[in-house]
Amino acid sequence: MRESTEQALRAGGLDPGEVRRVIVSALTEDLGPDFLDVTSVATIPEGQTDTGDLVARADGVVAGLPVAAAVFELVGEVTGVGRTVEVSPVAHDGQRVARGDVLATVTGPTRLLLTAERTALNLLSRMSGVATHTRAWADALTGTKARVLDTRKTTPGLRALEKYAVRAGGGTNKRLGLYDVAMIKDNHKLAAGGIAAAYRRVREAFPDVAVQVEVDTLAEAVEAVEAGADFLLLDNMTPDQLREVVAAVGDRAELEATGGLTLGVAAEYGATGVDFLSVGALTHSSPILDIALDLRTA
Repeated sequence: MRESTEQALRAGGLDPGEVRRVIVSALTEDLGPDFLDVTSVATIPEGQTDTGDLVARADGVVAGLPVAAAVFELVGEVTGVGRTVEVSPVAHDGQRVARGDVLATVTGPTRLLLTAERTALNLLSRMSGVATHTRAWADALTGTKARVLDTRKTTPGLRALEKYAVRAGGGTNKRLGLYDVAMIKDNHKLAAGGIAAAYRRVREAFPDVAVQVEVDTLAEAVEAVEAGADFLLLDNMTPDQLREVVAAVGDRAELEATGGLTLGVAAEYGATGVDFLSVGALTHSSPILDIALDLRTA
């Protein structure tokens, strides 16, 4: 992986080592135990080189260009060929693109271009789909103070990439996992004997970890704030209920509306005064943005 690509990944908050792990795993899945693309080896002379364009087949928001570049740069290493591909970005992550736009050009051994094609497009299309969906939510919340949040409902193994795509689309990451933020949900409250007890136990065990509390009613919201919580998840509340909590809690806690939200009601919920809307669908239900690799003809 080139230093410039690693720098681009780090600039976006991605760990190049983690990205490498994902890519090597994906290429291995595609190439099998012998690391072989039988079609490309059979049909393309070993010394042939070509240039291709990564092209958007639909309007959307692009995300993952440095990841796609890393795929093309690593494919020679993974297959043992040793040669590599030159990647020249045309667009940038977070950019709105239109059908037919060229996002990047790739030049190198034709066998490697086509061997890397599907893995690069799978990741780039997936990440761009998440970014496109997220941008729709961010646009719907324009004029309110609310921002759209993601959740842990991510594709196993791709959480870092999908959360990066949310950021590229104008969204905000919530917690990365179970280790960086304590989230007291209904089952925790039940098992611990209530909100106050659960909150106290988290504070005693992990005094430096941020604590969030899921509440279902105005009374629970007030109880959680009085216990010390400064971030509340307001689960499956109506806009009127959300406004009541906003009025009662004021600036004592950040407030997140969650549960059953759709784009059609985003603006209505954002206008209640909450700080965030969390949307699991950003990562679990976003359709891909269709992107293709087109080799240039002579």
